[in-house]
Amino acid sequence: MKHKKHLNLIVIITLFYGILLHTQAVARPWTEIVDSAKGQTVDWYMWGGSPAANTYVNGYVVPEMKRRYDITVRQVPIKDISEIVSKILVEKQAGKNSDGKVDLMWINGENFRTCKRNDLLFGPFADQLPNGKYVDWTRPSVKNDFGEPVEGLESPWGSAQVVMIYDSGRTPNPPRSLGDLIAWIRENPGRFAYPAPPDFTGSVFVRHVFYHVSGEVQLWQSNSDPEVFDTAAMATYSLLKGLAPSLWRGGRTYPESPIRLAHLFADREIDFAFSYHPADASKKIHDGLYPASVRTFIFDEGTISNTHFVAIPFNAGDKEGAMILADFLISPEAQLAKADQENWGDFPAIEVSRLNAGWRRKFRDLPLGIATLPNDVLQAHQLPEPPSEILIELEKGWQTHVLKAR
Repeated sequence: MKHKKHLNLIVIITLFYGILLHTQAVARPWTEIVDSAKGQTVDWYMWGGSPAANTYVNGYVVPEMKRRYDITVRQVPIKDISEIVSKILVEKQAGKNSDGKVDLMWINGENFRTCKRNDLLFGPFADQLPNGKYVDWTRPSVKNDFGEPVEGLESPWGSAQVVMIYDSGRTPNPPRSLGDLIAWIRENPGRFAYPAPPDFTGSVFVRHVFYHVSGEVQLWQSNSDPEVFDTAAMATYSLLKGLAPSLWRGGRTYPESPIRLAHLFADREIDFAFSYHPADASKKIHDGLYPASVRTFIFDEGTISNTHFVAIPFNAGDKEGAMILADFLISPEAQLAKADQENWGDFPAIEVSRLNAGWRRKFRDLPLGIATLPNDVLQAHQLPEPPSEILIELEKGWQTHVLKAR
């Protein structure tokens, strides 16, 4: 009987240790991880709505990962990463602790918060990545993802900041503050649109209005008084509801995505577009969608910026390959290729100042694109994202008090 109890104890310990290995990144020599990853196929689930991002991943990352590491990267384009997070949560609840189909995810904000608080992520792993030395982990938008401490459970791979897009031939003197833009919309009915939240581009417009109406930015970076938030949120919804009749199609419908917004702008149905990616307009000029007269600007008070990350699910089938992919994405080579408008034009997640002189020169000499603002101008006008709890509440409130109240 005693012997049987010992056996049961051994089984329990073995099972527990097995689960631990699936959920925590046990420190291993990097060379061992590289060797283990050879021949693996990494299924990278990511938003597929950006042609530029898709070009970068499939045209550069995929062949380079195969050539350098003998790892096959398979991009799995999706519309909403929250659906994948829900799927992984169901797997967690069902006890599926290994051989998951999702090896890497492009996640941010509320999705990271959901994953972290439900123990859906493998890690911490980011502190093991050799190229992590190029990342400033103390930078607020890297240390925290929409207010949620990252704590090594994500690795950055790009940075973003909202820019307004206009045609200098049509609108030579665009409004330079959000307040001026709101006045312009009222004076020019039908000429402005924003995607319907929870689309992330439409959602960030609502957050800009929230900052504008409340007159605060830093207040919302920590836990705020619910009554104070409710007052500011209701003022935001009231402004947006009142603005709706002056929008494209009288606010009866909203563009479903940034791509639709871009085409409305290109077709001259509206006079402004906006993007989370500062080089987006230059890329679209290069690709022939926008005319050469298109330019970008930021509000005098600043625009919202953030960092985008990748994370590994707790039950990923090819964790080693996913770690190597995450590391490659923050290498100088991959970051330079991503910053090239021929590929994407996305801004670096690494600190270029940490690179040697040769790499710094390569980044400095990379053409920004005719419509792309200098990095120092952008950095001087950055506003932080609010915590994901505020983002979620504003998206829900917009649906109730703006969309359904029309």
